[in-house]
Amino acid sequence: MKKITVVGAGYVGLSNALLLAKGNLVKLIDNDEKKVNLLIKKISPIDDKLVQEYLDNKNIKINFELNNKQAYKNRDFIIICVPTNYNTNTNNFDTSHVEASLDEISKENVNATIIIKSTVPVGFTKNVSKKYEKNKIIFSPEFLREGSALQDNLYPSRIIVGEKNDKAREYGAMMSAAVLKKDIPIEYIGSTEAEAVKLFSNTYLAMRVAFFNELDTYAMVHDLNTHEIIKGVSLDPRIGNYYNNPSFGYGGYCLPKDSKQLLANYNNVPNNLIKATVEANYTRKEFIADLVISQKPKCVGIYRLAMKNGSDNIKESSVQGVMKRIKAKGIEVIVYEPLIKEKLFFGSKLITDLEEFKSKSTIILANRISNEIHDASNKILTRDLFKEN
Repeated sequence: MKKITVVGAGYVGLSNALLLAKGNLVKLIDNDEKKVNLLIKKISPIDDKLVQEYLDNKNIKINFELNNKQAYKNRDFIIICVPTNYNTNTNNFDTSHVEASLDEISKENVNATIIIKSTVPVGFTKNVSKKYEKNKIIFSPEFLREGSALQDNLYPSRIIVGEKNDKAREYGAMMSAAVLKKDIPIEYIGSTEAEAVKLFSNTYLAMRVAFFNELDTYAMVHDLNTHEIIKGVSLDPRIGNYYNNPSFGYGGYCLPKDSKQLLANYNNVPNNLIKATVEANYTRKEFIADLVISQKPKCVGIYRLAMKNGSDNIKESSVQGVMKRIKAKGIEVIVYEPLIKEKLFFGSKLITDLEEFKSKSTIILANRISNEIHDASNKILTRDLFKEN
């Protein structure tokens, strides 16, 4: 039984803490007092049914605390799961939260093995390992979906550990023992290679989304049936019938920032696909916006800002990019999003009554469709052809 502190109570941190709490003594710390208080009351701060089920399990050995120095003392592993947003001014991830955590940990516990789960630029872990040489620092990427983070942790496709020493294998064994899926492949590789695995994995997924979106754009322009084309293409087992549902663009917290970071990491390395993947997302949002603008609507309704059904994360959702382009043309935009309690969202009125929202909207933009707006189908513009995320 290991003593573990997890830093950050977002999707990654909370799901890792709950995963490891069944066989270890875990502390989960965060700077957000509201989030910590919810967790103390056994209320999940994220929209994830399985997380709530685990919080209701009294056998889990886990403490929730505000960030404090004492939480780092006498711990075997400290897992950093703090945000690294992409900074468009520097063309790099903002790793200041990770570095602040490393500073605090190094002062309080030089014996702890530090696991970085936050997504970082390629080469980051090697650089900070030189600065904090007393601590063993390992990068181990996550591959989680919003809304099913704990499920993906319990049944992972693989475990990537960015180091090959004894501590890395101890961590890999601990993770392997915690998951419910058996015979999980564990890869012990270099930290820089592990960082690249994370960015290339997410950029490939972004590229796949962009591909099917461009297929859809072509079909729409030429008045072809997108559904039939995608179904025929996806029956090829080398392509597969998954991750192929058109949208307004790839979004969410990870794909936009990770693809941009990978492109920045290329620097002077020749590339076409990585750059095209990033640019394709802008093109798709322009196409959808132009489609709406061409119909000269009086009022455009945005049905949900979250990227997909079952998610409570609105960061970088593609519909927001479409929304900004429409507003720039002077068209009124209203929003229906129960997750937001304010009256305005970037200057657009938030309508809390769904019937009022449907009535006021000339066109309703829905990145993902829902039964609650089916009665307004004559107003809806969506590319959700397969009714899945």
